[in-house]
Amino acid sequence: MATKKIGDVILDVKNISLSFGGVNALTDISFNVREHEVRAIIGPNGAGKSSMLNCINGVYTPQQGSITFRGQSFSHMDSHAVAVMGIGRTFQNLALFKGMSVIDNIMTGRNLRIKSNLLLQALRIGPAQREEERHREFVEHIIDFLEIQAYRKTAVGQLPYGLQKRVDLGRALAMEPQVLLLDEPMAGMNVEEKQDMCRFVLDVNEEFGTTVVLIEHDMGVVMDISDRVVVLDYGMKIGDGTPDEVRNNQEVISAYLGTSH
Repeated sequence: MATKKIGDVILDVKNISLSFGGVNALTDISFNVREHEVRAIIGPNGAGKSSMLNCINGVYTPQQGSITFRGQSFSHMDSHAVAVMGIGRTFQNLALFKGMSVIDNIMTGRNLRIKSNLLLQALRIGPAQREEERHREFVEHIIDFLEIQAYRKTAVGQLPYGLQKRVDLGRALAMEPQVLLLDEPMAGMNVEEKQDMCRFVLDVNEEFGTTVVLIEHDMGVVMDISDRVVVLDYGMKIGDGTPDEVRNNQEVISAYLGTSH
């Protein structure tokens, strides 16, 4: 990877514990994310990775601990408020509107930015029409960036899985997040699709300047594109450092990497 300037801590997770009916999903997890880095969260299935993202973006409320984003700490925050603060998210299971076009799906990511009331939006008159045109222009830029111009008017449900994942990324980018949480963006993809998505994640990080927090099972991907990696196992943190440090961590090797990697 090209050398880039990593900034100060933008997101600080401290002592997060989360349980469901007495079963511990996360136990006393602490790590931070620095501005402009790609930060990976890895671990076996059931390690608590998605639960961690759900705590960060307000889907779950942890029983203990706090999360600080740009100096503002919170332990109870809903997803909408987190999105307004500047944290975007894609999901492991695509939650796209399958009957809607690519451009309309990505436009839903602009909802946070739309100032006009619903009536003016529906009538598309005056300032509301000009505002929508500005938002559509922004979305067209994302469509160009993700190289999906040919599918602008296509219903998302008709697209191959890899392209649907790209639309999901586009919708998250439409929010203009400062931190983008990606939950297994390459799951289910073939080699070529993974290479494309890796390129887009790095471009988002470098060209948009977006900080990326990434859950990914493909260790080759993680080691190639991450600046730092935190490793979870059974809801506990067992490793944290550069890809090389994590790769050589005996506890991580035993718990997750194994000889096959």
